[in-house]
Amino acid sequence: QVQLVESGGGSVQAGGSLRLSCVSSTWSGWCMGWFRQAPGKEREGVAAMDFVDRLNYADSVAGRFTISRDNAKNTLYLQMSSLKPEDTAMYYCAYRHSTACPSFSIQWESTTWGQGTQVTVSS
Repeated sequence: QVQLVESGGGSVQAGGSLRLSCVSSTWSGWCMGWFRQAPGKEREGVAAMDFVDRLNYADSVAGRFTISRDNAKNTLYLQMSSLKPEDTAMYYCAYRHSTACPSFSIQWESTTWGQGTQVTVSS
């Protein structure tokens, strides 16, 4: 069973940066991504990458967020820059044992989720 451990959340002012990390107990043949959920809103996809480095970003974060990985550390990252108050949410790491990532417009079935890390951006 895959285990995901996220870290790196916190409170920043608008315009600031944070880097989220997600350490996975499994590191082969995957699709991994970051999702977020704000209070009263549905969970939404933010960024995803598969094992051959195909990337996908939500329009709301494209150009500000960067997803990356470190194979030596079994770690997925989300570098967040130019943060806005609307980026405030609980951020979750997601893992799927698949060769490609689904679109964010459909439900990610058979997905393992991390426990979440809170990001708060103040104006």
